[in-house]
Amino acid sequence: MNFPFYIARRYLFSKKSTHAINVISGISVIGVAVASIALVVTLSVFNGFHDMVASLFTQMDPQLKVTPVKGKTAPADDPILTKIRRLPQVEVATECLEDQALAIYKDRQLMVKVKGVEDNFDSLTHIREIIEGDGQFELHAADMNYGIPGLGVAYQLGMGYTYDESLKIYAPKREGQLDMANPTEGFVEDELFSPGVVFSVKQGKYDKNYILTSVYFTRQLFNQDGMLSSLELRLKPGSNFDAVKSEMQQIAGDKYHVRDRYEQQDDTFRIMKIEKLIAYIFLTFILMIACFNIIGSLSMLIIDKKNDVVTLRNLGASDQQISRIFLFEGRMISVIGAVIGIAMGLLLCWLQQQYGLVRLGSSEGSFIVDAYPVSVHPWDVVLIFLTVIAVGFLAVWYPVRYFSRRLLS
Repeated sequence: MNFPFYIARRYLFSKKSTHAINVISGISVIGVAVASIALVVTLSVFNGFHDMVASLFTQMDPQLKVTPVKGKTAPADDPILTKIRRLPQVEVATECLEDQALAIYKDRQLMVKVKGVEDNFDSLTHIREIIEGDGQFELHAADMNYGIPGLGVAYQLGMGYTYDESLKIYAPKREGQLDMANPTEGFVEDELFSPGVVFSVKQGKYDKNYILTSVYFTRQLFNQDGMLSSLELRLKPGSNFDAVKSEMQQIAGDKYHVRDRYEQQDDTFRIMKIEKLIAYIFLTFILMIACFNIIGSLSMLIIDKKNDVVTLRNLGASDQQISRIFLFEGRMISVIGAVIGIAMGLLLCWLQQQYGLVRLGSSEGSFIVDAYPVSVHPWDVVLIFLTVIAVGFLAVWYPVRYFSRRLLS
């Protein structure tokens, strides 16, 4: 058996001559445990919000999106795009064309993004799950083109699920000069009709800006016949996502970007990662402060066991072994605090997941979710445990060596 560890374990759990040492040791364990609980709960809440936002975006964003590196559009019959869409792992491929336009409904107007998609868009995304109204997902019927606005667009234009008048769409002509004497001649005008539904992603980026329609309509509106702004893809179940994405990027070369759902919303998720990192750093500083209690506990223990040290020396223990006794003491406090804290943190996360103990608002339906979302990621738990152990070990190393030299000489 490791001699310093054996003695340190007896010192940790035995009754000291001064009761205050036991109290301070207990406080040290509690301090480390509380900091560990805070790390587990806080990082899990950040994970919960991250996963919740990701689930919202996945209802509208495709698994993979191929976009041109230069310019807004590319030929739909580009051999590179044809090769990508014909990969055996691709189940659904949709040509999309989107650009900004002016939408006018009755006496209201709004700058919007008109996104044209193919009829199989509902097979590519979960659009049918986020539409509201009395109609159904439909992009056109005969020569009539339908427009499905985001909930925010419908609200700003004063439309309901069904708008009784046509929605006028204006896009600037790409050729020729604008005649200021007759500015309306510089725009392409077309109209969309209501299929009786609106979509709601619960994200302002889409709900307040987008109108979905057929790709044929947008090609005519923006004078982009045979062009696309993105090729959106869904893979067959069981496909190796990373391998397929890598293969697509090799085919695309430096002409096209191949982005997954997280990369399509890179700004949003990067901000969330930075916020999570900052929270982790701040809580680690709090953990360091909690570890100062361990230093106080060890210094008092060294003084309390001064007579024992003399006995150990007479029995042949070296100064290095004696120092290691108190090092093990501090490390055991860190480990015990980490284990208790992580276990309590995981318990609180489970209770929040099951019962929603901490609410986001006082009334139901005020937010997308009623209680703080929580998601425990195993690697976060490993990181927290390693952080607590590392901070605890570093916190006791120098003080133990210093006090050992000064008080045990």
